[in-house]
Amino acid sequence: MMRWLLMAIVAGGILTPVGWGDAFLGADDINALPSAPADARVVYGPEPDQFGELRLPRGGGLHPVAVVIHGGCWVESYADFHNTAALADALRREGMATWNIEYRRSDERGGGWPGTFLDVAHAIDALRALAEKYPLDLTRVIAIGHSAGGQLALWAAGRHRLPAGSAVFLRHPLPISGVLALGTPGDLASFRRKETDVCGGPVVTDLLGGGPSMVPERYAQASPIEMLPLGVPQILLTASADFVESPVEGAAYVAAARKAGDSARQFVIPDAGHFEYLSPSSGAWPAVRQAARELAGLP
Repeated sequence: MMRWLLMAIVAGGILTPVGWGDAFLGADDINALPSAPADARVVYGPEPDQFGELRLPRGGGLHPVAVVIHGGCWVESYADFHNTAALADALRREGMATWNIEYRRSDERGGGWPGTFLDVAHAIDALRALAEKYPLDLTRVIAIGHSAGGQLALWAAGRHRLPAGSAVFLRHPLPISGVLALGTPGDLASFRRKETDVCGGPVVTDLLGGGPSMVPERYAQASPIEMLPLGVPQILLTASADFVESPVEGAAYVAAARKAGDSARQFVIPDAGHFEYLSPSSGAWPAVRQAARELAGLP
């Protein structure tokens, strides 16, 4: 058990973003964080947003890999790979190779269903080719996602369970050995209740092309809570003042994952909001660091 972070989960109600922007970090603060250049930028497809940045740690031998997936409400105008560059760089210093991926969002040509999901899948599977050139340990590949990117990270870990007829099915997906989800909505149908308040519009509806009653099969194949069990360890970090995914909502997902037979844990970070996870100098960083190292098999 990770005794380094213990806090009682708030009982009842959803935390709201009162005072948000005054007390906590925002997206612009994270984008302004410094990060060392990547060792390589590699394309995994022909579209402009089908690429990733690879960072390699120092030292010999094969390195565990953290696939880093940014959030932004699945919308291009909210965030891109720059939002997770500082996180990817800090994890590189912890001894992990990091593959910080870009992908098409629902408001871009070819994004949404199924393009956004196929981009993430192809980006992860591209690690097989990268391992032919770089010292990557493909038996230790974890996915780390923030916000909407956490939903995609959980989805990627469970895509081996997709039916062969699914529009987002790919044969022989590269196995994910663990997921670290940061402020992540794990239940897309439930998140629709506040998608407009949080993201300014019907972003889940746009992502999947309709509501659960219109396209139920897409929710079954995209929403992590409906794909359980994922079959890999999952750690959810939820900040006490995170208005995207509250501790109560995170606890509901973890309970469902455990009931399905998965190893899943939630840790609540006090005095933090939705973006503190991404800053290596924030009070949330020790929790992010410890959880990532544990999932990657680092001492």
